[in-house]
Amino acid sequence: MHFEGTLSRWDNTRGFGFIESSQGGEPIFFHISAWPRDLPAPKLGQVVTFEVEVGPKGKRARRVQPVRVKRPSPPPHHRNHPAQWGTATLFVIPAFIVLFGVVAVLWRTPMWVVWLYLGASVVTFLAYALDKSAAVRQAWRTKESTLHLLALVGGWPGALLAQQVLRHKSTKQEFRQVFWGTVTLNLVALLLLATPARTLLLRAL
Repeated sequence: MHFEGTLSRWDNTRGFGFIESSQGGEPIFFHISAWPRDLPAPKLGQVVTFEVEVGPKGKRARRVQPVRVKRPSPPPHHRNHPAQWGTATLFVIPAFIVLFGVVAVLWRTPMWVVWLYLGASVVTFLAYALDKSAAVRQAWRTKESTLHLLALVGGWPGALLAQQVLRHKSTKQEFRQVFWGTVTLNLVALLLLATPARTLLLRAL
């Protein structure tokens, strides 16, 4: 019959201790020989299961096994739920739309630039989706440098949506730092190439 208890005393040097049974009663002697050899040494306060046998000096534990504490599963409504939008993420796409509209009206940005952002965003969103699917299946992954390159050429709005909707690459700090760097570079390039600053840049070159 199996019992459950807690290792209340343990002498690692001498290799024995006592288990307090969850059912009460006197502490039960426990020798290291009753512990699985392929596991780390027992620790004080560890929860274990065991059987009881009668030895020369009274009751003692045998077939002692550690109890693995299971982490509680997240509530169902938290699963597959979009990541929370941070302040920067919440406003950056609307702010970009406003900025692009102003630039387009004032300096007549070519229509192909609009299609570039839309197309790159769709491709980037799909790239994130494929990479997450590969991560789940433990298959070949898309390189982070590829995702950053897609964001740099104009696909970062799609990347932001993918990070939130798919909950992919939304918490890794190092990745997000580089990602926001690509967003900044892309916006700087847009302002340099689609405004009068382009003329000054060409003259400087």
